[in-house]
Amino acid sequence: MRYICLVLLAATLAACGGDPASRATQRANDAFPDIPFRDDGDLTFFQGDAEILTIDIEIAESDSERARGLMQRPSLPEKSGMLFLFEQEAMQTFYMANTPLALDLLFVDRDSMVIDIDKYNRPFTSTLIRSDAPAQYVIEVPAGFADIYGLLEGERVHWTRRESTPGG
Repeated sequence: MRYICLVLLAATLAACGGDPASRATQRANDAFPDIPFRDDGDLTFFQGDAEILTIDIEIAESDSERARGLMQRPSLPEKSGMLFLFEQEAMQTFYMANTPLALDLLFVDRDSMVIDIDKYNRPFTSTLIRSDAPAQYVIEVPAGFADIYGLLEGERVHWTRRESTPGG
């Protein structure tokens, strides 16, 4: 009897979809339209003169692109992220409302140095994420990315935009 109860409990928990974050992500996958990743360029992280990693980036530079960011996107391609460009260096504030992905945010100053990394930001929260110092650029990547690739404050970034093809 005890075995049957344990099997029924396990089946019930499995049907519930596990933890709240995975249920929220599943709802996002079901509810949001597929917004394709727009491969606008490359961004490379450097430690001193040594290249650490290059990722594909989608660039958010208009007010509407920055306001939307990665909202309603249930996934990103591997080794990719979004680069937010601001006209001037200032204290930057972000939040995760309507964002189904957990994210790391890297705040970058006008000299292209990573000045602050805010890791493992939870999806669907309205908690404000603020830079510790003025930043001109912000990079959003999947949560854990900074730890996986050993990215640290004080490293530098360099980004390039892909040239658009005629008609594209």
